[in-house]
Amino acid sequence: MAVIHNTSLKPTKLELLTAWLPGRPWYQGDPQAPQLAKAGGFRIDDPQGEVGIECMVVTDRSGDVPRSYFLPLTYRGAPLDDAEQALVGTTEHGVLGRRWIYDGSQDPVLIAQLLALLQGHAEPQDQDASDVRDESVTCHVGDDSGFGSSSMVGMVAVANGPHGTDLTVETTTEQGAEPDDRSEPARTAVTLHIARVLEPLAGAEVTGRAAGAPGHLASVTGVWQSDDGTEQRGLFVAVRTSGR
Repeated sequence: MAVIHNTSLKPTKLELLTAWLPGRPWYQGDPQAPQLAKAGGFRIDDPQGEVGIECMVVTDRSGDVPRSYFLPLTYRGAPLDDAEQALVGTTEHGVLGRRWIYDGSQDPVLIAQLLALLQGHAEPQDQDASDVRDESVTCHVGDDSGFGSSSMVGMVAVANGPHGTDLTVETTTEQGAEPDDRSEPARTAVTLHIARVLEPLAGAEVTGRAAGAPGHLASVTGVWQSDDGTEQRGLFVAVRTSGR
């Protein structure tokens, strides 16, 4: 279980993101002067207790219309090998010291835990309180797939588009064979879509469980506060078989 420290960050997350966001291909605001405000999000625990994982929503008021962005981030006590391109920045934590903050779409610990969340093996945690489940985050796994019992092998590719990030991930699924059956687990590639530019789901209720995203093996929806103060629910993450 991750412990939330009530302490300072210098520079703050929003200050680092203000400098980092304009370089993303899906950013739609004023690249010279983003106006960011925290609008929601949740955390996921790292089973090893080494990496902080936060899925943050920020709203930017700098463009023609306010836009909300979904930003999975990781917090590490040392640099992640071969991940300079994913570094958002470094900050001084009042308790833990220097922390390296990464775009979580390129951090294997976050990707593994997002998959676990999609499968129902990990729980979304409150963004600001320790050991409190975030009930606003809902996960839906299709009934007709083996995705729920698959395991991550590794990341294959990362592709950023105008509205999100697609990650190709190789997974294995046990065949359910007899104990003396030495056949190899089935391998398959899935595409994990991270919705960066958030849009409210039509007809989705802010409270209660939301339906899964059509055409996907599994999906996660969540709630954020829009610029006018109302709460919206939208798709955060979805997974499909690669090639579809």
